[in-house]
Amino acid sequence: MAVFTVIQAGLLVGAGIFIIMLLMAWGKNRTQEAQTKILPIGLIGGFANFCDTLGVGSFAIKTAGYKQFKLVDDKLLPGTLNCQAVLATVVQSLIFLTAVDVDPTTMVSMVIAACLGATAGARLVSSWDRQLIRIVMAVALLVVASLMLAGQLKWFPLGGMELGLSGWKLAVAIVGNFLFGALMTVGIGLYAPCMTLVYLLGMHPLAAFPIMMCSCAFLSFFSAGGFIRMNRINSRAALVVAITGPIGVVIAAYLVKSLDMHLLVWLVIGVVLYTSLTMYRSWHKERVVAAQPLAES
Repeated sequence: MAVFTVIQAGLLVGAGIFIIMLLMAWGKNRTQEAQTKILPIGLIGGFANFCDTLGVGSFAIKTAGYKQFKLVDDKLLPGTLNCQAVLATVVQSLIFLTAVDVDPTTMVSMVIAACLGATAGARLVSSWDRQLIRIVMAVALLVVASLMLAGQLKWFPLGGMELGLSGWKLAVAIVGNFLFGALMTVGIGLYAPCMTLVYLLGMHPLAAFPIMMCSCAFLSFFSAGGFIRMNRINSRAALVVAITGPIGVVIAAYLVKSLDMHLLVWLVIGVVLYTSLTMYRSWHKERVVAAQPLAES
């Protein structure tokens, strides 16, 4: 289909430009980055992107691994994570664009909305209280996971088999993905909320994969490019995961495509519950840290 061909071309062009920029950054920084341990970084990055393809965000896994073993300087971590996500999300998008016959109007509308949210909405959302966003999202995702679980147990019908949306449902999806794109600026991942939204609107859960992956792929071109221009990345760490990340993606993608509808919904429930728990833990951890100075005084 012509629309998907244009999307694929855009992904490939963006990936090509990113690779050139990353190689130039590595050429400039290779001396000071010579001590970067590429083997553990590559293994953690490959595993994280395997999980990412299943809908579990990779940033939290990479951050935990890198900080545990002191592999990447904290100051360079945000930019490095963004750069490591680019090629993995491009490969995810290319695989699922051909695997899932999503309605092009729904697909393009939601991808554009996410990109606009990450740019036009960034200033607004970045001023919101991060802690409030975390606890609200944690509770909301827990409620959604409970509803999905009830649907799986046949307590009441939920979800559907549609591969596209129209009317008010499409409008809700566009507004939702705009908000999710904006929330990425405060560290709230797009995957689980997007997956939840399309499922609640009656779409097949597999339809979420190309939508959320293309949204993040196009977003990552701009975010990673900005970090490279500011030289706020570990280019050696980014390069190794640019290789191992797509390998993890390919393995996981064909696992997802082989799952039947029933198992896929259980996977979605697990992802949403995991994300809810992660949000709550982040909220609780920052709350404890903020309370320590008060306790000491």
